[in-house]
This record gives sequence, C-alpha cells and structure tokens, in this order.
Amino acid sequence: MSADPGKRKNLGRGLSALFGEQQDDVLPAATAPAAPEATAAGLRITHLPLDLIAPSPLQPRRHFDETTLNELAASIAEKGVLQPLLVRPDPHQAGRFEIIAGERRWRAAQRVQIHEVPVHVTELSDAEVLEVALIENLQRQDLTAVEEARGYKRLQEDFGHTQERVAEVVGKSRAHIANTLRLLALPLSVQTLLDNGEITVGQARPLIGRSDAETIAKLIVKRGLNARQAERLAKGFGRKRRLSLVAKDTDTVALEQSLEKASGYKVNISFDGKGGAVTVAYNSLEQLDDIVRRLSQGSRGAKAKSQDGESDTTAAEDLQHAS
Repeated sequence: MSADPGKRKNLGRGLSALFGEQQDDVLPAATAPAAPEATAAGLRITHLPLDLIAPSPLQPRRHFDETTLNELAASIAEKGVLQPLLVRPDPHQAGRFEIIAGERRWRAAQRVQIHEVPVHVTELSDAEVLEVALIENLQRQDLTAVEEARGYKRLQEDFGHTQERVAEVVGKSRAHIANTLRLLALPLSVQTLLDNGEITVGQARPLIGRSDAETIAKLIVKRGLNARQAERLAKGFGRKRRLSLVAKDTDTVALEQSLEKASGYKVNISFDGKGGAVTVAYNSLEQLDDIVRRLSQGSRGAKAKSQDGESDTTAAEDLQHAS
C-alpha cells in the first residue's frame, strides 16, 4: 500500500501542487465519456456522469452542513461546477470512479439535478487518497475535531505514519496532532457531542481520561457553560463526588432534617473524613435573597448574644460533633 516516497512528499504542498504534477493524466480512451479539455491553467480534464462517481470510503469527513450545501447548490445551479472534482478509477469496480476531493460539489450537483461534472482523473494509492482528503478538508477547515483526529489515527495505524510525518503532510505542528488525537480517548457519547457542535474542544479537553466524562459533558450542555466554566466544573466535580460517596451517619441525617425544617430549603451535608460542605438548594433568585437575608440576620443575632455573655451551640458545632 505504500507509494513512491518522492510523490508522497509532494502531497504536503497541497492540492494545487498535486494538480500541477499530474497535469498530463487523462482518462483512458476506452472509458472516457467525453474528449478531454484543456483548462486555462493547462490541466487536462473531462466530464463524467454523476452516477458513475461515488464518495471514497477513505474520506475522513462524515458531516456536511446543510446550509452551506444548499448555498453551494444554488451557486452551481446558476454558474455550474467551476472547479473540477479530483477522482481516481474505482479499485473495485471497473468503469466507475471514486472521489478524492470535491465531495461537497458532487452532493450539491445532485441537489440541482446536474447530470455530469468536470473531473480530473489521476492514479493515487489508498494512502495518498486519505492524505489528499485530509489536506483538502483541513485547508478548508471542513472537518470536525473528532473527524480530524480519526483521520490522523488512520494515517498512523493504516499507513504507518509517525506523528512527525502526519504533521508534515497536513501542515500542522506535532503538538496539535498529539492534542487532537487525545480527543479519541473521550467516550463515544462525548465525541458525538463534539461532532454535533454541542460542545467545543475547549469544553471537552478537561474531560479527557475521566471515567465521569459523559456525566460532566451532559452538565456542560445543560448549563450552557463556556470552556473556562467547564474546566472549573471538571476540577470540582471529583471532590463533590468523593464527598457524596462517604456514607452519612444518623446524626448527620438528623442535622440535615433539622436544618431543612428550620429553613424550608433542601440541605445536603457531605463529609470526606477531613472536611465537608453544607449545600442549601434554591430554585430562584428570590429564594437566594431569602437565604442570604437569614444568614445575615443569624450572624448579627449570634454577635449580639455573644456580647450579652450568652452562649449557644451553632450549627457548625453541631456539624463538627456529628462528623
């Protein structure tokens, strides 16, 4: 499956370099449905019926934005397909062709019922097809972060590329390749949220390697958190979870019930063996104002009693004893 090293090196310069190097390639006379034409740039192209062309299974892109596809279809309906598709003979079906670059144009042309499109036919190996597809999409920023990561992984696993070679081919830094590949450590459900645009890479990055990543991701979406808020949630989520795992004794439960009865709000007391937290739940800003007012009044009342020489056991002391 390996290709000529010199030819592979040229792929890193992008699609324009590839077209330039392959400008003498034309369809064999036996399969060409129309005579090749010379473009202004000197490239040899021909036209193929849409039903003889199909997307490549090596294409890393799986999501196509409906809005932009419709816009492209409208443009094609008015002006035609201005840029030829890059295709290769289908390695499994004689007389058919596989898209290397230009699947969006092929899909948009179908929508406006154009029957044939201009193509440039070339011979590329599977490895080169995947490289070119990645280059085209990365240059146009058409891949989701997860699709990008899957493409890099295929270059490594299927075609033996190192991270350094992947970085060279697609024109990215090695650090970018490594960080993008780390997204594949996320659960599939979180990768789907990334693919669908429900969370961003910045929101997902703090979840990498966590067993509770799916739970936190759902909270990020539900609360509409930004990347910084998502990072804070992830950092604090483990501690809150550890607190909740410690079994509550009967004194703590009784104290929770006492505080709930006195305040009218749901109260949770958590303890991890060293310290803990008292959480008072509220459902509106009015309830929050009421909680703040009660705490403020309680503070002033406790101070006044202290000045009068009176003493009482505070809730904090009760909690300490209960713990």
